[in-house]
Amino acid sequence: MPDDIARWLTEHANPLSALTPGAPVEDLKPLGEALRGTRIVGLGESTHGTAEFFRLKHRIVEFLVREEGFTTLAMEASQSAARALDAYVRYGVGSPERLVARLGFWTWRTREMVDLVEWLRAHNRDLPEGRRIRFVGTDPQLCADSVEAVAAFLRRAAPDQAGRVGDLGVLARARPGSLPDPDKALVRRAEEVARLVEDHVERSGPGDDAEEVLEHARILVRAADLVTLPLAAAAGEDGVYAARDRYMAEAVTRLVDDDPEARVMVWAHNGHIAKGTYGDQVPALGRRLRERYGDAYYALALLFGKGSFLARRGTDLQHPPIRHRIGTGMRSLEARLTHAVPGDFYADLRAAGSAADAASWLHAPHAQRSFGANVQPFLYRLNTAPLVPAEDYDGIAFVARSTCSHLLPPVEDRGSLTG
Repeated sequence: MPDDIARWLTEHANPLSALTPGAPVEDLKPLGEALRGTRIVGLGESTHGTAEFFRLKHRIVEFLVREEGFTTLAMEASQSAARALDAYVRYGVGSPERLVARLGFWTWRTREMVDLVEWLRAHNRDLPEGRRIRFVGTDPQLCADSVEAVAAFLRRAAPDQAGRVGDLGVLARARPGSLPDPDKALVRRAEEVARLVEDHVERSGPGDDAEEVLEHARILVRAADLVTLPLAAAAGEDGVYAARDRYMAEAVTRLVDDDPEARVMVWAHNGHIAKGTYGDQVPALGRRLRERYGDAYYALALLFGKGSFLARRGTDLQHPPIRHRIGTGMRSLEARLTHAVPGDFYADLRAAGSAADAASWLHAPHAQRSFGANVQPFLYRLNTAPLVPAEDYDGIAFVARSTCSHLLPPVEDRGSLTG
């Protein structure tokens, strides 16, 4: 099989001349060709703590915005906090470092992320509003901004009802699955507050912040659902993992369906952007997008050969992530890719076409490395996830060596579920 991989990649791999944003884009043109006719591209990553993944995706975002007309960056980050970051990206409101830190996950609290956000702002600065790139969070969890926005609105518009938001303050910090409740009392309270906001807006007519507050109220309902769902993997479609990917897919769907000109870049872990399932057969965000949009969704996985990355150890949700290292190894698909083609490259897996006999490795089972925000102590090097390349992804961007992303100075961490 390694020879099969090497033969196919010799013909189809496109070397990447640079991982650095701002570099010439000739080597990315094959990716642009592969994305013709698509409206959504999933930009994956096998670790959340690899500097090269941030830089390469930054470079890809620049290319897709400037050369291919993509309009929105949707990220596996707090829907609530991302709305303030979008205001910076589009209008220059606020501090990028502070707003990135408020996204809720340590994984995005990096110098590389701030560099991307500052590029988005620079790109938007002189454009008319209708052509400015948007930044959108897809994850309902960690919604302190929404609690504050809805409470402030009710204090102004219906002060006798403002106290009803108090019960929802727990949503600012509670992790998905941390308050299981089959009776959904917290969800009902969030729904009541959302109806209250909606009724007031309907009676008073749209104001300057009406749509913004309505969306914040709806975020609270989604967040309450995530908090009260069972965390057990055996819960399947009724569990928190499936619900999280469903909510993230719905956020992308709203972007695409509400604007016929929208083209969306979805930044998330490889497990989420994949076209199948992950973990205990959880239907991935990418699977839902493929089922809805067919080939208009393109899943691009980012893999690495060897090196270091950041992750928290075990179940720790409080302490800073630490450096983890891994060699090329023998067991993973990444090891085979390393030995097949030297250096960094992009390969369009759809290029196999009907010649399955010439690309049998694309349709065979493999093991891929998969590291989330937290990894097992000591045994993390053995952590792999199953995949069939052509069934799970449409393309692969391969980075030969990974180094750790660069964290911003620490701020209070509210804890999160990331993958």
